[in-house]
Amino acid sequence: MATEAVAAARSIASSLGLPSQDAIILQESNRITLRLLPCDVLARVSAAADHAAARFELRLAQRLTAEGSPVAVLDPRVPPRVHERDGYAVTLWRYYEPSTRTVTPARYAATLARLHSGMRGLRLPTPHWTDRVEQAQRLMADRDRTPDLADADRELLDSTLRELRRAVAARGRAEQTLHGEPHPGNLLPTRIGPLFIDLETCCRGPVEFDLAHAPEDVAGHYPGIDHDLLDDCRTLTLALATVWRWDRHDRLPNGRRLAAEWLSWIRTRV
Repeated sequence: MATEAVAAARSIASSLGLPSQDAIILQESNRITLRLLPCDVLARVSAAADHAAARFELRLAQRLTAEGSPVAVLDPRVPPRVHERDGYAVTLWRYYEPSTRTVTPARYAATLARLHSGMRGLRLPTPHWTDRVEQAQRLMADRDRTPDLADADRELLDSTLRELRRAVAARGRAEQTLHGEPHPGNLLPTRIGPLFIDLETCCRGPVEFDLAHAPEDVAGHYPGIDHDLLDDCRTLTLALATVWRWDRHDRLPNGRRLAAEWLSWIRTRV
């Protein structure tokens, strides 16, 4: 996929007047992220079938940018839309030079709280966190897509998701629009401060669902957290991530090794 994806991104950038003689792959999984040079633009490339998700991410980024939220912005030199070529959907973003400063737990929490504040008033239709649980359950039920998942592990993950879905819902916490996966890989330490990326994972739920993706010491700096709910959300989100790694189409590097580690951790928690 990488060679064709790079060619599509370079071709689109060049057609828009952005010279792109070189491309550096920054991340390669189910979506490829590239730095195009010398125009210095960040290109996110996915299959054309994901056009709707990419378009939603663009709309969300525009709204949050207008609110002053800490998110990466689209490249202002080109039209803010999803570009398609040769079976790929490409979006073009500003490239940020990384900062050498570590994002402290307190700053991580403050940045996430600012994002949540900006998202709280959004009126965009978004999936609910329970939709993600149902999607994972459908994936596990499809043995053609998860052929290597052992029956005992399949049963463990299914029961974990069912029980924690009930437990989290029973808390009755206020819900709002969330990032969906604000883990450290989706927080850029830039020279203008930390910025969140990968907004296509957006969903609706309690803020604890988002905090479950952050390092554990971040929650101590986020006000008003239900820590019992947060513990349940941590196990729930890890179970979800484990299911995705067993999809035979998953391209996350070392995904199966991570899945085995996460399964061992889940067994100690349930």
